[in-house]
Amino acid sequence: MSRQALLQSVVDVARAIFLSKASSIAVLDRSSGRFRFEAVAGEGAEVLLGTSFPGGAGIAGSVAQAGEPIIVDDLSRDPRFARGVAERSGYVPNAMMVAPLIGEQDTLGVLSVLDRGHTGRSSLEELNLLSAFATQAAIALALGERAERTSTPPDARVARLIARIDALSGPRREAGLALLDAVETLLRGD
Repeated sequence: MSRQALLQSVVDVARAIFLSKASSIAVLDRSSGRFRFEAVAGEGAEVLLGTSFPGGAGIAGSVAQAGEPIIVDDLSRDPRFARGVAERSGYVPNAMMVAPLIGEQDTLGVLSVLDRGHTGRSSLEELNLLSAFATQAAIALALGERAERTSTPPDARVARLIARIDALSGPRREAGLALLDAVETLLRGD
């Protein structure tokens, strides 16, 4: 399974779990200092995938720098909102949740969920669940980077990922198991 396919499964599952209009993963390119949309689901997906924006821009840039997830329920009142990026996609959200993808040494990117639906969960529960998904995406990115640097057999990488998910607890473990289910479904071609 490719890194991009795994990241896509994370945004697809996040969109479904949060009943959102869109979700995305933007990865920070250390050499250019720009975010690049590597996985997008829902509104604006066709336009955004593969595009980039400055690393310090918008709420994504703030979250990446702070290393903390955030919920913004009214984007029209938040001066950090990068409206231009949204307008280019043809979809301008009203609200968003963003969580950093934290690697071993730095922030690798961000996971964003746009215009989430009413799930019955509290905002704190939503942030915890979003952070769990962000952890899974960060693991996927880190494993991808590590695989590029080493010649570790794919089976060993998968076993390490499963062991890391198994070691989690609560909502993070549930999110990890949901991710594995999504990967299995993707591989089956359902």
